[in-house]
Amino acid sequence: MTDLSLNGRRILVVEDEYLVADELHMELERIGATVIGPVASLADAIAIIAATPHIDGAVLDGNLKGEMVFPAADQLLDRGIPIVFVSGYDALAIPERFRQAPRCDKPVGVRRIIETLKRALELV
Repeated sequence: MTDLSLNGRRILVVEDEYLVADELHMELERIGATVIGPVASLADAIAIIAATPHIDGAVLDGNLKGEMVFPAADQLLDRGIPIVFVSGYDALAIPERFRQAPRCDKPVGVRRIIETLKRALELV
């Protein structure tokens, strides 16, 4: 079994589906992460990124109530913060500049998201 501890890591969760955000939040906290958010809109994501000096990684829903999350992803990558996209969109919908970022296709379980996040943070 894989150790899923993210003890002490500060993880931003940007997800507009309440049940997904809540489950991810609870599971991340259970394995020791400090969850930033979750936030459900692009404006809130941008605001929290600007206001939070230390973020270790982020899980980003691709589409937030009709707005694509890419401006927030740009801000995170500009700061060198690893991101994981969680999206129902085809890989071709992701702009070229983000094609190296790990991606989980919806529907996806929380355990898979966390395993992908750990790889992005180079914890595996």
